[in-house]
Formats: sequence, C-alpha cells, structure tokens
Amino acid sequence: MPYFLAPFIAWFVSGVLKYLINYVRFKNEAKNLIGNGGFPSTHTTVITTPTILVGLNEGFFSPIFGLAVAITYIVIIDATGLRIFVGQHAKVLNQLEYKDKKEKLRERMGHTKVEVLGGLVLGVILGYILNIIFQSFS
Repeated sequence: MPYFLAPFIAWFVSGVLKYLINYVRFKNEAKNLIGNGGFPSTHTTVITTPTILVGLNEGFFSPIFGLAVAITYIVIIDATGLRIFVGQHAKVLNQLEYKDKKEKLRERMGHTKVEVLGGLVLGVILGYILNIIFQSFS
C-alpha cells in the first residue's frame, strides 16, 4: 500500500478544488486567494486521507490508526485555532505597520469549522477511492 502517495494526491485534489471554488466565487481574484485558508481545508484533507487509508488497511482499532487520528486532531486544532489568531494579528499589524505599503501580511491564515469539515469529508472520500485504486494494483 503506497501510503506516501496519499498526501500528495490529497494536496493536489484539494488545491484544484479550492481554486475552482474560488474561481466560481471571485473570478480573476482566485489566483490571489491561493494559500492558507479557504474551502476545503487542504491541511485537513492531506492528513485525513492517509488516516483513512491506515484505518482501512491496518484496522480502525490498530495503534497506528490511533496515532494517525491524534495527528489529524492536532492539525485540525491548529487550522481552527492558532492560525486563526495568526491571521487576526496580521490584520492588526497591517492596519498599524503596513497601512501605506503595497505588500501586506496575509490575513487569511486559518479555517472555519465548515472549511475543516469540507477537508475532512474530502479526505474520507479520497481515502476510500485511493484504497480501491491501490488494491486494484496489488
């Protein structure tokens, strides 16, 4: 089972989906929205996909699945907590320090719960799809 491919595939699929959603919503501004934040959470998708693969292949009660779930939880907490505060600090700094500068700090860093949920759902779906694909080659 090539677990190492799962995060890269998840990153690509989530990134393309995020760009398409931003393009539909914001047209030409979509390219400026590439990066942290937005729907779905790519960080969540990247960690959820291999977590599901581990569960499907090693067992949902295996120690390695427990570890994968713990790491997934840490990534989600970071996305919805710490990085939200980093974005809020960037906004204040932009108002104080960077107000006259063209290059401002990126304010959109974290994720809402809906964006993380989107990343979770996409990660679960990709995990199941990749499991089927990987098993067909073994």
